[in-house]
Amino acid sequence: MLTTDYVPGTPNWLDLGAPDIDAAVTFYSAVFGWTFLSAGPEAGGYGFFQLDGKTVGAVGPLTEEGATSAWTVYFHSGDADATSKAVEQAGGSVRVPPMDVFTAGRMAAFTDPQGSDFGVWQPGDVQGLEKVMDVNAMCWTELFTTDAAGAKKFYTSAFSWEYQDMPMGEDMVYSLVSSPGGGKPGDTSQGGIMQLPQENLDAGNAPEWHPYFGVTDCDATFATAAERGATVLMPPSDAPGVGRLAMLKDPAGAPFALIKGDPTTS
Repeated sequence: MLTTDYVPGTPNWLDLGAPDIDAAVTFYSAVFGWTFLSAGPEAGGYGFFQLDGKTVGAVGPLTEEGATSAWTVYFHSGDADATSKAVEQAGGSVRVPPMDVFTAGRMAAFTDPQGSDFGVWQPGDVQGLEKVMDVNAMCWTELFTTDAAGAKKFYTSAFSWEYQDMPMGEDMVYSLVSSPGGGKPGDTSQGGIMQLPQENLDAGNAPEWHPYFGVTDCDATFATAAERGATVLMPPSDAPGVGRLAMLKDPAGAPFALIKGDPTTS
């Protein structure tokens, strides 16, 4: 389970790169009831998605040449420069070198060896997201990759992650991710890693990290997102022991997922 008691390797920030900030705010406000708080004129359009006055994510303009809209998951680092070196040594690449964000903290952005983008956040004045594991807030992170074994080796080198493999059908494995010292007692898992089936790759899907947002009614939230222009990747479906899930791309093309937990496992 995610928590705001951040330790190294745990998800502690989430932001959306969007070609149109106003359109993104309009969409996610309708779907999740979020409000937008600008980070100020010096932040170049960057601002915060808030729920009940607490930050649940952020949004900013696309800044890299050729970039497409996507959510970026950031993981806690006590030393962004050291993590950057570890990423390179493990075969990843640095997209944005470690840099200070005013006094809020220090960030860096990377691409893993399989092509998935992610970032790290070294807290300063801002520790991270203020609300997780709640309705309309992030409650899970997930990596789709072309090489699950290679991805697990890479992230272990970068963050010392640990894994618990869960069989899914005859030939698929879902690996639960946890960070040493992270999570809550009884459930330290913070995300999952799954290898993309060949048919997904043939359909043009690329390796990527995406967030799950908790909802009270997966079907109703899914319908609202679709009505507001989202593209359907996976309609609402039941996952025994997990809950009811759905996956979409927002109108600008950023993937995200919905989950209503299974009450029998809560």
